Amino acid sequence: MRGLSLSHSRGVTLIELMVVVVVIAVLASIAVPSYRSYVLRAQRADGKAELLRVRTAQEKFFLQNNQYADEDQLDVAPPAGLGLSTTSEHGHYTIALDRPTSTTFTATATATAGQTEDFLCQTFTVNELGQRTAEDSGGNDSTPRCWR
Repeated sequence: MRGLSLSHSRGVTLIELMVVVVVIAVLASIAVPSYRSYVLRAQRADGKAELLRVRTAQEKFFLQNNQYADEDQLDVAPPAGLGLSTTSEHGHYTIALDRPTSTTFTATATATAGQTEDFLCQTFTVNELGQRTAEDSGGNDSTPRCWR
């Protein structure tokens, strides 16, 4: 009798192993999309920070030149330009400047590469007044969700 009970207590059965695999698969199917969403939200900071750098550089440029810099002066070294890159620090956004008049500007950060999966916050903008806006992939206003 003793030999019989020992032979049944060795290892795990195939059914037990499959239950563990199913549990792990369910947990992974919940965790991976949630993690990806978190990463996309965290990478929004890259574009927002770059726009705030552009705005600060524009104000400095305005004090020295009595006008804002235009698109061609974005990556030109100071004092002739802003000395900033046309992409954000980590490369998740491209930066563009629009200067309709010498005393107004709008800086735009547009999602690139993997960040384009962030359908809620495709573009961020800031202007000379500090007004911030954001749009989703359909061109709809998503400012409250994206700039917080």
